[in-house]
Amino acid sequence: MKSNHITAAIVQHGPEYFNKEKSLDKAVELAKGANAKGANYIVFGETWLSGYPAWLDHCPDVALWNNDSVKQVFAKMYANGVTVPGPELEVLCKLAKELKSGICIGINEVVRSGSKNGTIYNSLVLINEKGQLVNHHRKLMPTFTEKMVYGLGDGHGLKSAEIHGAQIGGLICWEHWMPLTRQAMHNSGEQIHAAVWPNVHELLQVASRSYAFEGRCFVLAAGQIMKASEIPSELELPAKYNDDSSKLVLTGGSSIIGPNGQYIVEPIFDKEDILIAELDLSDIVKEKMALDVTGHYQREDVFELKVNTDRK
Repeated sequence: MKSNHITAAIVQHGPEYFNKEKSLDKAVELAKGANAKGANYIVFGETWLSGYPAWLDHCPDVALWNNDSVKQVFAKMYANGVTVPGPELEVLCKLAKELKSGICIGINEVVRSGSKNGTIYNSLVLINEKGQLVNHHRKLMPTFTEKMVYGLGDGHGLKSAEIHGAQIGGLICWEHWMPLTRQAMHNSGEQIHAAVWPNVHELLQVASRSYAFEGRCFVLAAGQIMKASEIPSELELPAKYNDDSSKLVLTGGSSIIGPNGQYIVEPIFDKEDILIAELDLSDIVKEKMALDVTGHYQREDVFELKVNTDRK
């Protein structure tokens, strides 16, 4: 690896929906494949392990209060959730150490003890190249229909961590529209940022590129693929998918963006793929000449940001 360079990859594949064992096996193979192509930092999308609940926005059953089918799906989602710490993360930490590669992956995190037993969090975990869990972030505010299945997160994970000499962090989906959340992450000294989404459509491309430009950092905007056939069988399939269950519900859109807000790898839609790019960290300093929202373009004598980093 060149000094001051990171070779980063986005895995734009879907998991084995609601099957954490097979999803974990798939994640291992995909990470090995990305690493074989030279990647030493690998990103998977939002709640990749094991499946983003896209059915919340598509299935008519969800709108019915006290619907037993939806409760069954929630129970299945919980059963296939990941604990932190837990056996699934042990596998991923061992893998990261073996590959000498950082891994960032979204998970459906579950709590199976204490007062929060039964809660699911939309979480993002970051593992360094030594196989150590260096950050565990719970999404601050579930977005719209997500409030039906996810608990509220906290500020404990609003930080970056060192991987291969670079400061790396991440946020989940609509957290990228929260100005103070963005500034908290910029203040952490991020150089590479994982923006994990279920689907990186046009407006989310705007958010990802804006984050890169504002934070003067590289952004890996990670989407994923989901077929209509993967919508849980307990739920009624939306009418638009009745004629062809191979149609895509989540279409990817992953991209890699430089600290000037321009694409290094343009968005890829409608297919499973692995995006790879070599990132030259010295490009960050060049862009900070014009804008540095944590340095010369910040007025700390006017503004003060305090972040509660306690784990809830």
